Amino acid sequence: MCLGIPGQIVEISDTNNKLAIVNVAGVKREVNIACIVDEEHPPESCIGDWVLVHVGFAMNRINEKEAAETLNLLQEMAELMVDY
Repeated sequence: MCLGIPGQIVEISDTNNKLAIVNVAGVKREVNIACIVDEEHPPESCIGDWVLVHVGFAMNRINEKEAAETLNLLQEMAELMVDY
C-alpha cells in the first residue's frame, strides 16, 4: 500500500528538472513534478496547486478540500498513535 501526502506547491526550484518546493503540513520539501506537468500545464503554472506527494514525486493534483480532509485524517491518526 502506498500513502500520498497532500502538499501545496509554493515555488518552482528548477524548471529544467521539473522540481518544486511543496509545503507538506508546514514542512517544505523539494519534489519532482514531472508527473503533473505537460504543454498545457507547464511548471510555472503549478504554484498554488495541491498535489499528492509520494516518495519525492507529485503524483497528481487534488483540490484544496480533498487536501484538507486528508490532512485532518492523517492528524487524527497521528494523535491516536500517540495515545496508543
